[in-house]
Amino acid sequence: MATTPECVWPVETMLGEGPLWSPAEQALWFVDIKKQHIHRYDPASGDRKTFDAPQSPGFLAIDGHQFIAGLQSGLHLFDPATGEFSLLYAVDADKPGNRLNDGARDPSGRLWFGTMDNGETAPTGSLYRLDLDGPVAVDSGIAITNGPCFSPDGKILYHTDTLKKTIYAFDLGEDGGVSNKRIWVEVKDGFPDGSVTDAEGCVWVGLYAGCILFGFGVGNLITLPGLIVQREFPRRDFARAVSLNVAITQFVAAMGPSVLGMLHDLSGDYRTSLIACLMLQVVAAVLILIRPRRSPLSS
Repeated sequence: MATTPECVWPVETMLGEGPLWSPAEQALWFVDIKKQHIHRYDPASGDRKTFDAPQSPGFLAIDGHQFIAGLQSGLHLFDPATGEFSLLYAVDADKPGNRLNDGARDPSGRLWFGTMDNGETAPTGSLYRLDLDGPVAVDSGIAITNGPCFSPDGKILYHTDTLKKTIYAFDLGEDGGVSNKRIWVEVKDGFPDGSVTDAEGCVWVGLYAGCILFGFGVGNLITLPGLIVQREFPRRDFARAVSLNVAITQFVAAMGPSVLGMLHDLSGDYRTSLIACLMLQVVAAVLILIRPRRSPLSS
């Protein structure tokens, strides 16, 4: 399995989220929450399309030839043929500071999604299940909801409280009922974000500010090198910043086990992995800032 990321579309998202593969189209869909865009990429032809959304889109779910889009105000039906959106259900209408975030369908086809505080501090978000008569809240008190995903047999629901750095597991009944909420994983380094389950039941979780993609299996922890997501520099050459950070990632992936093993012997704490990533990024920022300045790219 290839583990080296390859950029196929330098789309320059501000907050890219929610990759969704459409088997019927053989195309990848994803959203840019902050720029209010929905993107479609066809890997066979290289075709790229961008749709403007009327509000911040948090996720997409396939619904025939259309999509259910989780926008800030609620669930909308999105028709790619026309680019039009129509409201299906308002969600958290009494909480204007909230927006919809992550969402996914379980093996039975039910849609699950979360709401969150757009300021990313107040625990005003909830986890919802979409029933025939509308959304039903099944958990609440969450500041940033993320990553609903499911065991292959559909008997376990995993859901993330990003600020608490905790992934919870629920027993999931055939009727969509949930019970037995428990802490499944507490993440020490970085913040757990989106997640997905593979055919063997391993849960893969992207970590914000963690530099690594984590895979949680039965009694095992698997790590894959990931791209360091770099924020903008005051003076930036975007292409150089990306290439330099890829090089840093490869260095960390290659040297991490030996260097961090030594540091762990000294400190007894693997949190140094995050510190090492951040220190290397500071070096990258300095190198870019001190180079001769070119015309700045527009934001």
